[in-house]
Amino acid sequence: MNKGQLIEALESRLGGKKAAAAAVEQLLDVIIREVAKGSKVGITGFGTFERAARAARTGRNPRTGESVKIKKTAVPKFKAGSRFRTVVADPKQLPKTAAAGARAAAGTGASGVKAAVKKATPAKAAVKKAVVKKVAAVKKAAVKKAAPAKVAVKKAAVKKAAVKKTAVKKTAVKKAAPAKAAVKKVTVRKAAVKKAVKKA
Repeated sequence: MNKGQLIEALESRLGGKKAAAAAVEQLLDVIIREVAKGSKVGITGFGTFERAARAARTGRNPRTGESVKIKKTAVPKFKAGSRFRTVVADPKQLPKTAAAGARAAAGTGASGVKAAVKKATPAKAAVKKAVVKKVAAVKKAAVKKAAPAKVAVKKAAVKKAAVKKTAVKKTAVKKAAPAKAAVKKVTVRKAAVKKAVKKA
């Protein structure tokens, strides 16, 4: 497993690639800095990182077989913890609950996803209900608002019809007036003729 694969393995446990990459980078940075200073970094159950001194010695060049002087130097040293050694010797000793527990905590396991979906369903339903309620309220308000306008339009139409009716009536009366006067005149004339006939 390389660094990239380690980040991918931690991605599901830490809730994202960015968080996993940052965690790996920070952990390695702290270990390297402390060991470079000459401090020991002990992680219980895992092991200890420390700086070890190598004395000057004579080495051999593998290509030419010539002897070479190697200077005194410091090298990083890792000593595995007892639990780490036990698990490597017998992988059955590896706790199964650690990874499963981390997955469940992160909610990335199948059951975690199902639980999350189950949890989200009532919330989704509540949101849907709230939206439907709001739409209904808005519709009701719009209808209420529109009602007076509708009534006003109806009233205006009735008024217009009444005015039209009155105008028609007036026109009819106006038109009928000369005819009525003519009838009256004829009646008066008839009466006068009758009177004249009677006198004669």
